[in-house]
Amino acid sequence: MDLIHREESYSIIGICMEVHNNLGAGFMEIVYKDALEYELKKSGIFYEREKEYAVNYKGIVLPHKFYADFVVYDKIILEVKGRSDIAEEHVAQAINYLKVSGNQLALIVNFGEMKLNYKRIIF
Repeated sequence: MDLIHREESYSIIGICMEVHNNLGAGFMEIVYKDALEYELKKSGIFYEREKEYAVNYKGIVLPHKFYADFVVYDKIILEVKGRSDIAEEHVAQAINYLKVSGNQLALIVNFGEMKLNYKRIIF
């Protein structure tokens, strides 16, 4: 099976594992985002944090924007969670982010479990 953005997503998940191995579960999401930003910078991986996207509805741009936690390599949305599991609404959120951004791959990474959990969402 040929995975979309295979090498890039493996490197992102590796960084997430590094963060989870060092911090464990139980912190607020912002702590994991700060640690991820540190690791991405250290690795020299291009990313944007809290990237803003406008939502187009029937030809108009709605006044409220959405902000992806990270866009990595200019093509992968990385959504950070600190919950007991990855819920269906997180998947729906990621699909909407992919629609608005024009990207094809989102990674939902959950640091709230004892073992790092993640889902690949393709649109």
